[in-house]
Amino acid sequence: MYDENEIRNSLYAAADAVYRDFNSSLITTVDKNCVIGVRTPRLRAMAKNMIKSETDKDFIQNLPHKFFEENQLHAFVISEYRDFDAAVRAVDNFLPYIDNWATCDQTSPKVFVKNAEKLLPYIKRWIKSKHAYTVRFAVLCLMRYFLDNDFDTKYADMVLNINSDEYYVNMMRAWYFATACAKQFDKIEPYFSKLDGWTRARAIQKSIESRRVSAEHKEKLKNLKKLF
Repeated sequence: MYDENEIRNSLYAAADAVYRDFNSSLITTVDKNCVIGVRTPRLRAMAKNMIKSETDKDFIQNLPHKFFEENQLHAFVISEYRDFDAAVRAVDNFLPYIDNWATCDQTSPKVFVKNAEKLLPYIKRWIKSKHAYTVRFAVLCLMRYFLDNDFDTKYADMVLNINSDEYYVNMMRAWYFATACAKQFDKIEPYFSKLDGWTRARAIQKSIESRRVSAEHKEKLKNLKKLF
């Protein structure tokens, strides 16, 4: 049976004050008092144990969580789900409560990889959300699952057409186009002239810094950068 106090006691027992301070400096949208300081490997192990003990289902219904590590546990639990319907339902319920980039980016159900087409209707809904991390997650899914054999410029159009002032949304858009450069350069290059200046500058910078983008393509992007 799920016991909130037992889980929190386990988190406190695994706390590292130095790591807490370091992590807090990276996750600026979360109150430092809500960060315990538990390292990721320990949280992943706890998530797997929760699934084995079948306490996960009650835990993921207990929203919102108070601590960053509880949100991380939630992300790691549902990332382990092997049934697509259960995973996507859990993600859909959790997204409105995500309040930081780390939890958003580490929510990654393995079952989504082989069920990308079934995920697409959810992505199309999430990307229209007014909640920044729901939109970020939608773009992340397009980057994870739709940049290889399933790539279509209509997906890039979805990312291009996002109109947001949110830093963590636009950083993800930049990351998407930088990753797309490494995989679909000829089809993605024209998008750089259509992007807003802030996102374009960061997408170009990320592409130039990437080891996956060829020297020839980096040179083209440097020349493009000079035009703006």
